[in-house]
Amino acid sequence: MALLVAGCASVPADSSTAPASTSPRAASGMQPVVPSGPLSQIGTASTPGIGVASLAAPVDLWERIRRGLSMPDLDNDLVRDHERWYLSRPDYIQRMTERSSRYLFHIVEEIERRNLPMELALLPFIESAFNPQAVSSARAAGMWQFMPATGASFDLKQNVFRDDRRDVLASTRAALDYLQQLHARFGDWHLALAAYNWGQGNVNRAITRNTRAGLPASYIDLNMPAETRNYVPKLQAVKNIVARPQAFGATLPAIGNHPFFDTVTIERDMDVAVIARLAGISEADFRALNPSLKQPVVMAAGTPTVLLPWDNAVIFQQNLARHDGPLATWTAWVVPSTMSVSAAASKLGMSESELRSVNNIPPRMQVRAGSSLLVHRTGARDRDVPEHVADNAMLALQPDVVLRRTTVKARKGETVASLARRYKVSASSVAEWNKLSAGAPLKAGQSITLMLPQRAAATQSASTRKQAATRTARSQAKGKTTTASRKAAPARKTASTSSRTRVATGKP
Repeated sequence: MALLVAGCASVPADSSTAPASTSPRAASGMQPVVPSGPLSQIGTASTPGIGVASLAAPVDLWERIRRGLSMPDLDNDLVRDHERWYLSRPDYIQRMTERSSRYLFHIVEEIERRNLPMELALLPFIESAFNPQAVSSARAAGMWQFMPATGASFDLKQNVFRDDRRDVLASTRAALDYLQQLHARFGDWHLALAAYNWGQGNVNRAITRNTRAGLPASYIDLNMPAETRNYVPKLQAVKNIVARPQAFGATLPAIGNHPFFDTVTIERDMDVAVIARLAGISEADFRALNPSLKQPVVMAAGTPTVLLPWDNAVIFQQNLARHDGPLATWTAWVVPSTMSVSAAASKLGMSESELRSVNNIPPRMQVRAGSSLLVHRTGARDRDVPEHVADNAMLALQPDVVLRRTTVKARKGETVASLARRYKVSASSVAEWNKLSAGAPLKAGQSITLMLPQRAAATQSASTRKQAATRTARSQAKGKTTTASRKAAPARKTASTSSRTRVATGKP
C-alpha cells in the first residue's frame, strides 16, 4: 500500500491533460507544488491537552448561580461586618432562602437570557428577603421594592384590584430592565446598584461633585447615605456565602435546577377559591405565587395568566375541562354618583359591613362617582370585568355627610334657585323638600326647610341665633336711647341758655 501511494504521488503532472484547478493558488497563476520523491509514512503525534468546558448541567440552582457570578468583588470591613451579621442568624438565612425557592429559577433564567451578572439574582435577598408582600416605610413594595412612581414608569399597574410591583414575572422584568438601564448610564455595576437604591439623580450628582473636586468617583469614593453605603457590601456578603458556604460554615437548602411554577392562561374571570380548588392547592399557596392580586377574584382582562406549581398546573387544566359550575361569584361595579356606603349596599343587595370589608372602605366615608367596587354577581351584573375597569380601577372616598333638617327665612326678592345657591344645595332638592317648583318666587320671611350637613346646619343655627340676638340688642338699645333723650332734653336746653348768657355778658 505504501508503494502504491508513493507511485501515485511521483507521477509527473501533465499540463495538457490536467483539468483546470479551482484552488486559490491556481487562480493566482501559481503552479501547484508536486512532491518530487516518495511520501514518508503517516504516523501519530502527541498534542498538548486543551481544557474543554463541562457540558454537565449544574446539580442544583446554587451551582448554576455560582457559575454566573461575574461582578468585581468588593472587599472591605463593611462586607465582613455583613458576613458576620448573616452568619449569626442561620434561621433568617434558612427562611429567606427557602422562600426564594419559589421564584429563584425564573429569575436565574431571565438573567442568563439577558447575559447579565448572576449577582443580580441575589438582590431580592437584600431588598425584601424574597418576600413579594414586603412594603417599606417609604411605600416601596414587592420582591424588588419598587416605589409607586418608578413602578408606574416601568408599566407596573397599581390599582384597587392589583399591584404589579408584587407580581413575580412583571416585577422581575421591570427590575432587570431598570438595572440594565442604570448600567448603561453609569458603566459600572456597583454604581448601577447604588442608583437602584438611592436614585440615579442622586448618584449622578455625587459623581459630579467628586469629579469637580478632582476626586475619584467610584462607588467606594462617593459621599452617600448609610443605607446606600451598605447596599453593595450586603450583596457582596450574600454572594460570598452563596459562593463558598462550606468556608463560612453555612448550610443552604437544596433548590432544584428546574422550574417551580408554570404559567396558566385564564380566559374568564375566576374566583381565587375556585382556581385553588381546581389546582389542588391552598389559597395561601396560590397567593404566594400570585401576590399582586388584592381581591378574591382574578379578572381575566387585567390578569390573563396566573402562576401555579408545576405539577398542579396540569391538574388545574384537567379539572377545569371537566368543571361545569360557576367560575366567579364577584364582579366590578362602577359607582354612577357619589353616595353613602349604606345606599350603595342597598342598591347592590349586599350588607353594608360586607361591602365595606371586601372593598376596604373605612367608617364615616362616602364613595365618590367613578369608583370601582367589588360586588356580588347578580342579575345584570353577572358578567366579566371589562379591561378598562380591570386596568384602571380606583376607589375615591370623601367624608360621610350627616344631614340635619333646618328652617331658614327667605330674603326679599329671593327665589328657590337663589336660596339654594346661598346654602350650596341643589334647587331641585329645595323644591322637593318644600313641595315647590324649582323656579318659584319666595316671600320675604317665608320659612323654607333645608337638609344641610350637620356642621353647616349648626353654623346656620348659630348664625340665626346671633342675628336674633343682634336684633334684640339693637331694639333694646334703641328704646334706652329714646328714654334717655327724653330725660336729658331740659338739661340740654338749660345748658344751652346758660352758655349763651355767659357769652353775652363776657363772663368766663
